[in-house]
Amino acid sequence: MKWLNYFRFSRQKPKHKPYSAWQIELTTRCPLKCRMCIRDRAKEWHGNDMNIDNFKKLIPYLKDVETIILEGWGESLLHKNLIEAIHLVKGEGGPRVGFVTSGKGLNEDSITELINAKVDFIGFSFAGATDWTHDSIRVNSDFKMLIDAILSFNEIKASRKLDAPRLHIVYLMLKENIFEVPMLLGISKAIGIEEVVLINLIHVTNRWQDEQKVFTCTEKESYEEVMKEVVMKAQELKIKLRLPSLSPKDVPVCEENPLRNLYISIEGEVSPCVYLYPPIPSPFKRIFCENEYHIEKVSFGNIFKETFDTIWNNKKYSEFRKCFMLRKRRFEEIYSYHWDIERLKRLRMSPLPEPPEHCKTCHKMLGL
Repeated sequence: MKWLNYFRFSRQKPKHKPYSAWQIELTTRCPLKCRMCIRDRAKEWHGNDMNIDNFKKLIPYLKDVETIILEGWGESLLHKNLIEAIHLVKGEGGPRVGFVTSGKGLNEDSITELINAKVDFIGFSFAGATDWTHDSIRVNSDFKMLIDAILSFNEIKASRKLDAPRLHIVYLMLKENIFEVPMLLGISKAIGIEEVVLINLIHVTNRWQDEQKVFTCTEKESYEEVMKEVVMKAQELKIKLRLPSLSPKDVPVCEENPLRNLYISIEGEVSPCVYLYPPIPSPFKRIFCENEYHIEKVSFGNIFKETFDTIWNNKKYSEFRKCFMLRKRRFEEIYSYHWDIERLKRLRMSPLPEPPEHCKTCHKMLGL
């Protein structure tokens, strides 16, 4: 779940609020032992929950945010106050709210509670289109129970003639499961899912994970044929498909978009994205394009102890975002001169300004 980018899921037109999405972590506890998770082989994991009284301190700020993702490095369903948190976010004219889940522990009662709370969207994490593949990668998950949970959601929605919550599948692509993606689309159609989001393994921490990633850090495209089949299958079944690049490309601002999005940990630490503040000791290990790095965690302040404006406008956070603003400005300048071939050539010869130091070794900066 943690590597997921949920900020792009909004189907509504922009509301022109200052912030697109805040990812608020309710818990770092998880019943699964996924092989692709940063928790795998982590020496120390800080498993805990956000106190609901602390969560309430965030509510006054949320009027300026379009979408709230109650998600971090854990399973949100484990938080005893999840339903209350959803109600608090919705409030009067509050932002859209949802989360991505492994589905572990969902039953008819909890599904009904979520629907009654008027949660806007829920993503379901898959790592295979067969029970053997999925359960062997997302250890302690249950493929068949996950399918049943989705069917239950859709049955209750249909009986009440409801459109919400909008359900989608999030599928992490690995070498072990990429050839099951076409099959997954067929299953999605059969169980009433009309949107499938394919994602890459971004935060790599061990050699198995590095060997399992399906993208390359070179210009050579990987798995091109299977991706063509996937696109054709999605068109045939009329399923909305979102898929990442499998080879690097120029992106001025990474998909996490720290210019309009941010992440808040269970302790209230404000970070530009979930990948920069995992619940393990700092520095943490990251394998980027087959090379190992050790990265310091990034927090620009604690929102439970100081105001958001103080954090957002402090010098270090402003300088961090400035790096992306300069990259964006340069990128727009380059492509605004597409009619002037000679000038375009000169502009392209000079690279985009450097991203922040902590982001240089993140696969998201390669558009992956």
